[in-house]
Amino acid sequence: MNHFNYGAMIEVTRGPIVESVHFGAAAVVDASGRLVASYGDPATVTYLRSSAKPLQLLPFMELGGAEAFNLTDRQVAVMCASHSGTDDHVAVIRSIQEKIGVTEQNLMCGVHTPYDDKTAIALIQRGEEPTPLRHNCSGKHTGMLAQAVLRELPLEDYINPAHPVQTLIFQTFAEMCGVNVADMPMGTDGCSAPVFAVSLRSAALGYARLCAPDQLAANRAAACRRITRSMTSNPDMIAGPGRFDTLLMAACAGKIITKGGAEGYQAIGLLPGALGPGSPALGITIKISDGDETSRARTLASIEILRQLGALTPAELQALAQFDVRPVRNWRKLEVGEIRPCFKLEM
Repeated sequence: MNHFNYGAMIEVTRGPIVESVHFGAAAVVDASGRLVASYGDPATVTYLRSSAKPLQLLPFMELGGAEAFNLTDRQVAVMCASHSGTDDHVAVIRSIQEKIGVTEQNLMCGVHTPYDDKTAIALIQRGEEPTPLRHNCSGKHTGMLAQAVLRELPLEDYINPAHPVQTLIFQTFAEMCGVNVADMPMGTDGCSAPVFAVSLRSAALGYARLCAPDQLAANRAAACRRITRSMTSNPDMIAGPGRFDTLLMAACAGKIITKGGAEGYQAIGLLPGALGPGSPALGITIKISDGDETSRARTLASIEILRQLGALTPAELQALAQFDVRPVRNWRKLEVGEIRPCFKLEM
């Protein structure tokens, strides 16, 4: 059993009292591995879930896959995504599959209703059933298939942990995070692909190196820069309409990458200069202990950490107001309380 040191991060009031509290932990790390700031226990080991996606794509990019298949930044971005299943997302993923010579029948991610409500309603109105292309992880799975095609490996069972596609992902991820593969607990993600766990501090290091890859080998550094460029220039591909990752990257215009994961996980990378001229890249990871099913805690915790680090301008905070400190309203839209942060980073 894991025992974590979580602290109170987000509180929800009703009238004069605190009615609910979300506990969590966070780590802020630079590309050298220095712990810049933390809250709770940065050694907390937990699954990144979908926050691992940019790093899961890295080996394909490092092998020259984007160049081999003539992929655009927009196509690279959706392979890092937990997309909303819109027609635009599906079109981009299908265009990747046409380039690499696979179809949605090769996907092993399963099927769920699109995250985007308008798209889900439109499918019902058209009498269409969702397909694997609508699954939020279909871009990641297409990227895994692309690596298999590039390396002339079997497409069948590409999500098996013993498949060479996965073993290369494990090794690359471990190297980026400064850990050994043997020390990473393994599980199965919601999309049936392997999922792995490392400490918040180690995962934050992986994101910091992704954003400042100068000390990495040339091929890996180039791949990291292509991934961050693709994400920041196509924020709509990473999530979708109204969603936190998309709106945060759009508001911050090239200085931040961000990728949420299930069960209350959030990873953020600050590009060099994001905190001002000459400022170093930083990786930030957050885990909300209760899983944060509605994502109300991890998004507000993210905003508050960025605020405490000085990463957001007043205009950027205003653009993200729906995720910041805000009223709690009842069914008649009466203000009955608020949701607010209640933590301070240790720096």
